[in-house]
Amino acid sequence: MTQYFKLASDETIAGMKRHDGGPFGATIVRNGEVIASVGNTMMRDTDPSAHAELVAVREACKKLDTMDLSDCEVYATCEPCPMCVGAMMWANIKKVYYSNTREDAKKYGFSDMHLRDYLDHSHPEYFDMECVGPLENCDKLWSIYNTMGPN
Repeated sequence: MTQYFKLASDETIAGMKRHDGGPFGATIVRNGEVIASVGNTMMRDTDPSAHAELVAVREACKKLDTMDLSDCEVYATCEPCPMCVGAMMWANIKKVYYSNTREDAKKYGFSDMHLRDYLDHSHPEYFDMECVGPLENCDKLWSIYNTMGPN
């Protein structure tokens, strides 16, 4: 297990030296084989979603040519944020190991508590989202998808 965390840490350090992103890394492993090991690339890609776990999921899906990573495990250098947890759940990942906690990250200026607070409904004012009801152009997407399928 420690070798997977070391790979993630090494990739993260290399990325920080290149100014790719901050102090977060992830390794995805399937049956003992490393599929992806990355640091986050938020700064390089000017992409707030380029967290290490998401970058690793994207790379693993491309490498394995599937969106189903149910036979993979993630080793993250820090507790994944809600966005990353969501992506890993969409990829069917069942097991995630992490080293540092969200509290550790907060001590260094990286807090995801605004996301967690919004999602647990303790601060709905953080983000305004409203359903406007079914609209014809949007509603027809379901029937088009059903006739075309995903491919």
